Amino acid sequence: MTASSPVPNPIAHLLQYRNQVALHQAIAAIAKFGVADIIARGTQNTTDIARELSLNEDALFRTLRALASQGIFEETSPRSFRHTPLSEPLRSDVPGSVRPLFLFSSSEFCLGPFKEFAYSLQTGIASRQLLSGVNSFEYLAQNPELARIFDDAMTGFTNLIGPAVANAYDFSAWETLMDVGGGNGILLSHILSAHKTLRGLLADVPHVLARASQHGYLSGELAARTSMLPCNFFENVPTGARAYLMKSVIHDWDDEQSVQILQNCRSAIPANGVLLLVELGLSGANQPSGGKITDLFMLVITGGKERTPDEYRSLLSRAGFRLDRIVPTGTDWVILESFPV
Repeated sequence: MTASSPVPNPIAHLLQYRNQVALHQAIAAIAKFGVADIIARGTQNTTDIARELSLNEDALFRTLRALASQGIFEETSPRSFRHTPLSEPLRSDVPGSVRPLFLFSSSEFCLGPFKEFAYSLQTGIASRQLLSGVNSFEYLAQNPELARIFDDAMTGFTNLIGPAVANAYDFSAWETLMDVGGGNGILLSHILSAHKTLRGLLADVPHVLARASQHGYLSGELAARTSMLPCNFFENVPTGARAYLMKSVIHDWDDEQSVQILQNCRSAIPANGVLLLVELGLSGANQPSGGKITDLFMLVITGGKERTPDEYRSLLSRAGFRLDRIVPTGTDWVILESFPV
């Protein structure tokens, strides 16, 4: 801030955060009904959009007007809108679509626990547990439609950062890479595509592997270099690779559960192998960080946490690893490279 810059009104600035809930829900509703797809096809008048999607025309106009005030869509003539760079990613048919992410973040799975944030603040326990009596992954298993929304969101997000992760590290140096808890195999597909001599193994619970086969991210040429192995990382991790990768696994769990997972990895990794954790990096004190906000999702939904390098170093040491370096990816995500000791 320069000497001539106006001093922001702290009350007005703070009250702006009240608007974020309304904007988030408005974006999510637009995503749910596919409004961005309709506008991309050339239908821009709210009367026609509302008729096609069975929406209330005035409510639709007011919603798009509010979003346009934030640069999400643009009103080109009375009650007619077109895309802007901020609204394009809400389309379902574009690379890097964020539509699944907004469908997930506005689902009961996410919003319900935030309504009980005070419970987590008082107890340190995920309010998802309070609401449903089971942990978040058990709850998803009991609710297939929510599980599908979660799956689509995680696939979409991993697709956004996959190329950056794949190109930030020389995975091919390890010859074989096992993606533990790798879900649909989308990250492994990016890594194998970038490293042509690498062989991959996708390890996850059987029903997830079945879903991965249906999605087909590891099909064609990649299938010849890929195997799938059943794995419950709380029980054991398969042997058979030199490099073991886990993305967004450890942040889902508390310290004791994380150490258990890491110890199972240590039992599988050979002396000349490596453990690679892909997790969110955290900025320093008082600095903005997407990881610090995501940490609040972990607090109320999974009971896990985002961690600092020192916290990861401690966890890894307890499980028999030495954190050697932290590799940036050009995104909020980093690769923590650790060796068995």
